[in-house]
Amino acid sequence: MSADAITVIVGLDIGTTGVKAIAVGRDGEVVARAEHGYPLSTPRPGWSEQNPEDWWGATRAAIADLGSLEIASIGLSGQMHGLVALDEAGQVIRPAILWNDQRTAAECAEIEERIGLERLISLTGNRALTGFTAPKLLWLRRHEPDAYARIARIMLPKDYIRLRLTGEWATDVADASGTLLLDVARRRWSTDVLDGLDLDPAILPPLLESPEVSGMTIGCGIVPRGIPVAAGAGDCAAAALGVGIDRPGPLSIVMGTSGVVFAALPAFASDPQARVHSFCHAVPGQWHAMGVMLSAAGSLQWLRDRLAPDTPFGDLVAEAEAWGPGADGLLFAPYLAGERTPHADPSARAAFTGLELRHDRGALVRAVLEGVAFGLRDSLELVRALGGPCDRARVSGGGARGLWLRIVASALGLPIELTAVEEGSAFGAALLGGVAGGFFDDVPDAVRRCVHVRETVEPDPAWQAVYENTYARFRALYPALDAVKENAR
Repeated sequence: MSADAITVIVGLDIGTTGVKAIAVGRDGEVVARAEHGYPLSTPRPGWSEQNPEDWWGATRAAIADLGSLEIASIGLSGQMHGLVALDEAGQVIRPAILWNDQRTAAECAEIEERIGLERLISLTGNRALTGFTAPKLLWLRRHEPDAYARIARIMLPKDYIRLRLTGEWATDVADASGTLLLDVARRRWSTDVLDGLDLDPAILPPLLESPEVSGMTIGCGIVPRGIPVAAGAGDCAAAALGVGIDRPGPLSIVMGTSGVVFAALPAFASDPQARVHSFCHAVPGQWHAMGVMLSAAGSLQWLRDRLAPDTPFGDLVAEAEAWGPGADGLLFAPYLAGERTPHADPSARAAFTGLELRHDRGALVRAVLEGVAFGLRDSLELVRALGGPCDRARVSGGGARGLWLRIVASALGLPIELTAVEEGSAFGAALLGGVAGGFFDDVPDAVRRCVHVRETVEPDPAWQAVYENTYARFRALYPALDAVKENAR
């Protein structure tokens, strides 16, 4: 290490397509960035798997690309729900089954029958969904019994990187909330769920709060020995911290391929129908509610790929600006990949309605932008019902630009704030690492010192009036489309 090396906190985000690494100074300034990708395996329809060794190789490469920096501490974030299973020798038994894997519908039904839906929601804050970890364990027990019999311990994706960095087996309560095995209100593994599913609690890692030190690096060739590593958090909770959502008040809205509305809660609360997720937050002693729509910026990507693959997104959005709010009655239901919030319907389907001869490509784009905004509004209404005070929103993701932000602000009736750093989950991981390393007193101190608003987009009052009426029409779309779908079977 050179004498003039800069001291930094490193945030690592173990994503679905690659690892992002950022190096952050004491004031929150990002001084270096790196990213390395890896493949996704889909060996059968609906399956989604990855080799954990690919995550480790990409992590090593990304840290190396940060350059000659003095790393003082490390924070972890990653894709949630994935099942990583190890044997007694610490070897990975099979490829990790990921969050977007859809093979476990039968196991989800089994869980809700064995535990009881109401009891499951009261214990875990959620119903059984195909992406969660518990159904994957049951699937493995049923379909790959030899592999299941070898399991000595399981972990989530980012926790495999912790194991390689520190030798420690652990997870945090925020990420563990997505396993369907955590008593979310009490922030501990649920003996009731484990007993009901005949699962051995010995295979589950010790639980920590997100900013706690989970271990020290063991000198694995990419970082020196003795660097503290924070417990970290799942990607959504880390992303929320990255835009300053450390307490009830502002929302986090992520406009990526999928869309997320995330609100810190003053106390644990769950929707009786589990239409939004209730998880532990990455801030000790706090919880959050989260609505997820599956095709947010992905809807615009689909439209561009099908109708104008050679046209820049900016040009398409410029065409949409020629149309006023409501696009003269044109509506888009954004259910291209089914939906999670509020309908929990993997077979939901998208549609345009209200088409006229005068509608052009720009009108279709405008309708897509507005349909996604109304999908986010669905999540907002459910979060509000749980008592989350929602006075403004902080936004991140590739869709957080220009006209779309004005539409979302007006459809939600909230000011939209953009922060100075847009690294999302990796930045939130770095803040947690900074607390673990003693750079900050606690998570609120890290947020106060490092997260800064650079721009605010206010709702347009004239657009708001139109959108209130249009949103009511949007709410009628799903039941109508569902009836058409049912009659077609």
